[in-house]
Amino acid sequence: MTETRQMPEGQVIDAVDRNWVDTWAPAATRPYLRLSRADRPIGTWLLLLPCWWGVLLAAASNPAGLGLFDLWIMAGCALGAFLMRGAGCTWNDISDRKLDAQVARTKSRPLPSGQVSVKGAVVWMIVQALVSLCILLTFNTAAIALGVLALLPVAIYPFAKRFTWWPQVFLGVAFNWGALLAWTAHTGSLSLAPVVLYLAGIAWTLFYDTIYAHQDKEDDALIGIKSTARLFGDNSIWWLRLFLAASVALLSFAIIVALVPEANVMVLTLALCGAWAFGWHMVWQLRRLDTEDWTVCMRLFRSNRDAGLVFALFLAAAALL
Repeated sequence: MTETRQMPEGQVIDAVDRNWVDTWAPAATRPYLRLSRADRPIGTWLLLLPCWWGVLLAAASNPAGLGLFDLWIMAGCALGAFLMRGAGCTWNDISDRKLDAQVARTKSRPLPSGQVSVKGAVVWMIVQALVSLCILLTFNTAAIALGVLALLPVAIYPFAKRFTWWPQVFLGVAFNWGALLAWTAHTGSLSLAPVVLYLAGIAWTLFYDTIYAHQDKEDDALIGIKSTARLFGDNSIWWLRLFLAASVALLSFAIIVALVPEANVMVLTLALCGAWAFGWHMVWQLRRLDTEDWTVCMRLFRSNRDAGLVFALFLAAAALL
C-alpha cells in the first residue's frame, strides 16, 4: 500500500518540499513568511546574485582587491535581498490577489486563500521595507539613491503583465538593479561596466522567467495574462537561445570593460571563464527543457541559482588574486 504524503496546512502548492517555514517556523508567522516566499528561496537568490556580481566585478577591477567593507556589502545585500524580495512579493500578491485566485498554481497563496488579510499584508510589506532601508543607509550616498530609485520598477512590475507581452523585461529591470547598486556601493559611482552587467542580468531574467512562465500559460490564456511564454509559444527555444547568447556576450563585454584597464591577464581570464561556465549551465538547461511539463520548468528555473553562483565564484576568485 502506497503512503500519500499530506501537505502541511496552509502550504503553497509550489513550495519547496520540507522547507523551513512549513517545518520549523512558529505557526503564527507561517502565512506571512509564505507571503514573502520564504518557503521558496530561489527568488531571493535571483535577486541577490546580480548584487554579488556587481561588487565582485568592482573589486576585481580595483588593484586593492576585495576589502572588508565589500564583505559587508555582500552580507548587507543578502539580508536586503531576502527582505526586499519579501516586500516585493507581498506587493505583487496584494496587486494580483484576484488573478491569483484563478490560477491553479497560485490560488493557495496566503492572500487568495484567506490566510492573510490585505491590511495585514500591507503592514508586513512596510515592516520589511523599513528594515531594508536601515541596511541601505550603511552604504554611500550614491548607492542609497539607487536603492530608493529601485522602488519604481518594483512598484510597476505586478501590472506589466496586464499591458505588455514582455512583463519579464520589467522583472529583469527590477531584479538586476542590485548589480548597479552593489558596484556603486564599492566604487561610489556608476560607469559602463556595471550598466552592461545590468543588461546581461536582464537578458538572463528573460531566459529563466520565460521558462517559469510556461508553467502557467494555459491559465494565463484563460484570464488574459500576458507573458513571453505565451508570446513565443512553439518558438520559445529559439528565443531562449537568443537570451542565452545575449547574456554571455554582455557578461563578457562587462568583464572586458571593467578589467582590461588593469591589464591582469589571469584576473581577466578567470572572470571570462566564469561567463562561459554560466553560459554552459544555461545550455544544459535548454537540453533538458520540456515546456509542456511544469515540473521540469520549475526544476530548471530553480537551477538558475547554480548558474548565477558559478559566475559569482569565478568573479570572487578573480577579485582575490
